[in-house]
Amino acid sequence: MAKETIIRFDIEAPKIALKIKPGQFVIIRVNETGERIPLTVADKDAFEGTITIIFQVVGKTTALMRSLNEGDFLLDVVGPLGKAAEIENIGTVIMVGGGTGVAILYHVTKAFKDAGNHVIVIMGAKEKEMLILENEMKAICDELVVTTDDGSYGEKGFVTMPLERYLNERDDIKMIYTIGPIIMMKNICNLTKPYNVPTMVSLNPIMIDGTGMCGGCRVKIGGKTKFSCVDGPDFDGHEVDFDELMSRNSQYLQDEKDSLLYSIK
Repeated sequence: MAKETIIRFDIEAPKIALKIKPGQFVIIRVNETGERIPLTVADKDAFEGTITIIFQVVGKTTALMRSLNEGDFLLDVVGPLGKAAEIENIGTVIMVGGGTGVAILYHVTKAFKDAGNHVIVIMGAKEKEMLILENEMKAICDELVVTTDDGSYGEKGFVTMPLERYLNERDDIKMIYTIGPIIMMKNICNLTKPYNVPTMVSLNPIMIDGTGMCGGCRVKIGGKTKFSCVDGPDFDGHEVDFDELMSRNSQYLQDEKDSLLYSIK
């Protein structure tokens, strides 16, 4: 995988692998004193009984997960959770992913392609070394555009640039599906709204139990409170209050950094 901060796990979980659908997630706990973190499944192999997750090391728990070796155990892997992505044959769809969001996008992209759609994928990263699943995406989509913020690979710039080009050049785009950093999804939705192209986003708010009990993952959709764990994680991007979502998601950033620093010490 591109850098040591981006990790791929293939987890033996046959019951989950048999039932999980694109867009759904699992909640993982490494040990008895560990926190519970939600991770959307990037792929599954029902025959082998495995699910694939790809994550970036950003805090204590993901750093702990990085220390695990092949054959080690996770204390809890709970799922499938959340609603599956709504997949149907609608024509031309554009899938837009940024950073490790590309991992989540892969599972959904494959489903849209299997349903008979013409699938265009736009995937971006800060730099070439942070790109993931490029060859895998190329194998399942009809068109692929890669962007990097620094221009070290593919087109220089953000994913919104080729997306805007497609929106201006084609009139057959039926839907946009996007997952990545919140600010990226916000900018994509601001871009697509004037074109009246339905835009679905997969949200990743702070989450605790994953069953709708705690209310930690609440998001404002069309002025109404929804819970990402049971009502999502997919929502109409044009209805999402991204400013509130960014504010809530940033509340524990310093605590996350501190916990990682203390765990290293």
